[in-house]
Amino acid sequence: MNEPFSDAELQAFLDESLTETRSVRLEESLRTDDELRQRLIAVRGRSLAGLHTIGGIWRRHRLSCPQRDVLSAFQKGQLDQEETQYVMFHLADVGCRICQAQLDDLASANTSEADRQSRRQRFSQSGIQQLRSSFRDA
Repeated sequence: MNEPFSDAELQAFLDESLTETRSVRLEESLRTDDELRQRLIAVRGRSLAGLHTIGGIWRRHRLSCPQRDVLSAFQKGQLDQEETQYVMFHLADVGCRICQAQLDDLASANTSEADRQSRRQRFSQSGIQQLRSSFRDA
């Protein structure tokens, strides 16, 4: 028997904001469940026809998602306890793939910046060493 999915989950699937685990389960169910496929088509049709719900608008415009600067502060441990708990809830319980992707992007940007600073430091040190040796040789 196939697992039940709500219309909200079907819409989240269409918006590519359903958690990875639920997306995989939904895709597996769609392969064998004609009724579920028809529901997915109906949800998509309502969305395309402009039949909007408050929940749909809320999800589509990601009104519950923390801003990128808040995610950056979260990553750096600069949020107060209440804000930290909300971001953790949003990432773990809601499973927001968009915010997780932003956190991953911020992490790679921080790594890249650290790499650039390290390279600059090494170039600077090697340049200083070359200058010192050229002055000694002169």
